Amino acid sequence: MSEPGPGQIEQERAHQGLSRVLGFWTLTIYGVSVIIGAGVYVALGEVFARAGAAAPLSFLLAGAAAGLTGLCYADLASRWPHAAGAALFAERGFRSALMGRLVGLALLIAVGVAAASIGSGAVKFAGAFIAAPPWAMMSVLIIGFTLLAAAGVRESTGFAAIIGLIEVAGLVAAIATGLVRAPACDLAAFVPNDAAQWSGVGAGAFIAFFAFIGFEALANMGEETLDPVRTLPRAILAAVAISVILYVLVAGAAIWGGSAGDDNPLLALFDGSSALVFAMVGALAIANGALVEIVMLSRLCFGMAQNGRAPAFLGLVNARTRTPVAATFAAGAFVLAIALLLPFERLLVLSNVLTLGVFATVNIALIRVRKDPSAPPAGMPAPAWAPPLATLMTIGLVVWEFL
Repeated sequence: MSEPGPGQIEQERAHQGLSRVLGFWTLTIYGVSVIIGAGVYVALGEVFARAGAAAPLSFLLAGAAAGLTGLCYADLASRWPHAAGAALFAERGFRSALMGRLVGLALLIAVGVAAASIGSGAVKFAGAFIAAPPWAMMSVLIIGFTLLAAAGVRESTGFAAIIGLIEVAGLVAAIATGLVRAPACDLAAFVPNDAAQWSGVGAGAFIAFFAFIGFEALANMGEETLDPVRTLPRAILAAVAISVILYVLVAGAAIWGGSAGDDNPLLALFDGSSALVFAMVGALAIANGALVEIVMLSRLCFGMAQNGRAPAFLGLVNARTRTPVAATFAAGAFVLAIALLLPFERLLVLSNVLTLGVFATVNIALIRVRKDPSAPPAGMPAPAWAPPLATLMTIGLVVWEFL
């Protein structure tokens, strides 16, 4: 009997599990959409409250930490393109099923909390043009996106990518408006003058890091990506790079445009009908982040179930939609419960602490993997200095916050 060819093997896998339909551009736009939706629309005001005019430096510092960790995720995702993502990376790096479960649990809570905080931010924007109780808007948003995520990966990621382009257009409009309103674009205004202001930069970077949460969601899409060994690393790094550029420009535009002291700095750049349109864009942008986080959370549960690290029913794939429907509904219910029970600011801090802890663990896991001769080769190896430096920066941001 002849051996099955690559095409036949791929066809058999497709019938048994998730569907490989995602290419580089879809993944990159998908990554940018969740990073932006989860970040600058939600957290910009809190970053300004901590860092003041030095907020662009906070975004640069947070972006450097995210970029270094992104290199580590890209390396590991090219070795193990699996839906379990960070949970599997930790298990393989530490050779410990317990470590994999602990990271999976921490990530489960972190992603659920992040999705809930994003939903809270979306409701805050939507309140400018929808007169409804926040809990009702939150429920409709999360239930609707859970149903969309269960309908199919092409549908959910395609929708997220389209909204992602609208998000970017909204930020470009905010940047242009801020620059037009600026009497002068003085770069020296961003530089702190004393130790207290530098401390504010670090405190702002801790919150700003929330604005970069989302790139790791791409690592959980490995089983639905075309040529994941090449595509996943490139998409992760591209999404982080685009987001850093947009965030620094947006923070600068808000400062130059005089809206940095407002509770909602981006919305304060606009007046009249323009403000209403931007509020709609902001609500869409933030809500889109909730959709992507629900998709990521469902893939995490699915991947852990496939590895025997979560209840088996979460690893079932619907024959028609080719999505893990049970895991998706469980993810949506978890996010909705958190969103209705916890206040917004507490969500931001809790999500950041857990996520930075997971990132530090993944970075250390890569250090260990590189010393393991039995580990598969990386499609895009991270530089040798990236994992230890990424570990120091992620741990440093948490320490800075609590000190």
